[in-house]
Parts: sequence; C-alpha cells; structure tokens
Amino acid sequence: MSTKLEPMFDRVLVRKIEAETQTKGGIMLPENQSKTNNGEVVAVGSGARNREGDFYKPLLKVGDKVMLPEYGGNKVEINGETHWVYREGDIIGRWS
Repeated sequence: MSTKLEPMFDRVLVRKIEAETQTKGGIMLPENQSKTNNGEVVAVGSGARNREGDFYKPLLKVGDKVMLPEYGGNKVEINGETHWVYREGDIIGRWS
C-alpha cells in the first residue's frame, strides 16, 4: 500500500540528505562532522493564513534543497522511509 502525506498549512515534508563522509579531494570526515542538517523538500502545504483568512503562498517548492535546524521537526515514517515535517518558518534557508 502506498501512503502519501500532504502537509497542512505552512508545514513542509522533508527527506534528510545524508552528509558527505569524504571530501572531493578524498579526505575522510569523522562521523561527528557529518551530521545531517540538509534536506530535500518532498511536499509543501497550502500556506499560512493571514488575519483576513487568505493564504500566504509558500516560499518553498518540491525539490528545493534546504538547511534544517539542528533540533525540531516531527519524524514520520512513510513507506519505510524516514521523513521530517517542519513549519516553513523553522527552515533556516534554501540552497541555490
């Protein structure tokens, strides 16, 4: 059975990207240096509501590479794969 999660409002579903354990020059990085704080946006909610009840358009879109906070988010298992749900405002930035 395939399960699909559609985030609500200003929430974003992210799949964390594993940190590199080796540099381009071939230097092996220690495990504590390879902490994962980058991810790829898998799904985006419809946006937050303003005081008039209208939606703010989300700034992120599916496929964006983002920097995640060290703590926070909700861990979710979907089809045996781990994903995280964050509020759009909690995401630190988008890689260009």
